[in-house]
Amino acid sequence: MSSIPIALQLYSVRHELAQDLRGTLQAVAEMGYAGVEFAGPPQHDARDLRALLDEFGLACCGWHTPFALVQDDRLAETVAFHQALGNDKVIVPGIPAELRQTRDDWLRLADFFNRLADKLAPHGLRTGYHNHHVEFQPLEGEAPWDTFFSHTDPAVIMQLDNGNALYGGADVVEIIRRYPGRAVTVHLKPYSRAAGADNPVHGFRPLIGEDEIPWEAFFQACESVGGTQWYIVEYESDAYPPLEAVKRCLQALRAMGK
Repeated sequence: MSSIPIALQLYSVRHELAQDLRGTLQAVAEMGYAGVEFAGPPQHDARDLRALLDEFGLACCGWHTPFALVQDDRLAETVAFHQALGNDKVIVPGIPAELRQTRDDWLRLADFFNRLADKLAPHGLRTGYHNHHVEFQPLEGEAPWDTFFSHTDPAVIMQLDNGNALYGGADVVEIIRRYPGRAVTVHLKPYSRAAGADNPVHGFRPLIGEDEIPWEAFFQACESVGGTQWYIVEYESDAYPPLEAVKRCLQALRAMGK
């Protein structure tokens, strides 16, 4: 078995979480997940969430934090929340479209994240960026992912979502190797180009192990050069009931020795 723990991105079960926070966290823990990653603006008190995580033996391995909440006018409250929760990874899951139209925009974003990392460091926190598919579609001769990560400091976490990246046309193994030590957390999201040939949304329907991610090579890259500390499952399709889907994804990973 891999020594890298497996967490669940709770966006996968967001409706269940909204209806029954405690029961959903308990179910995730009972499946065998070691941790969770939250997403979106906080909906609960940080200390209450921490108490639930402690009760069920779950670690918080990150939070998908909206870009607006890491701006200077909101940063102090964001820092206080995550310190109370016990989360040290403030991951931005996307950038408003109007701020990423040109290569220069991505260079400005790289500078912003470098400064954000410096602001968070004294508080024991890190920031990072999570991709969708547009980051791998060339913009002025270069993929925005490369524009961004070749101009950010190593302190900025490269949270590669392998399913989104494959959908965008990327080589998900080569990316890990290109930026050694940066993939501190990665998203394990199944994707099949064949299934998504007519409609990309359908590409996300297969479960882990039934898709086209080169899992063995991807894990080898993460575990040899990626610096990966957490694998985070995310399943977005409605092809299966959410709790069933994430349980089956974890079982597939266990069968792979993870």
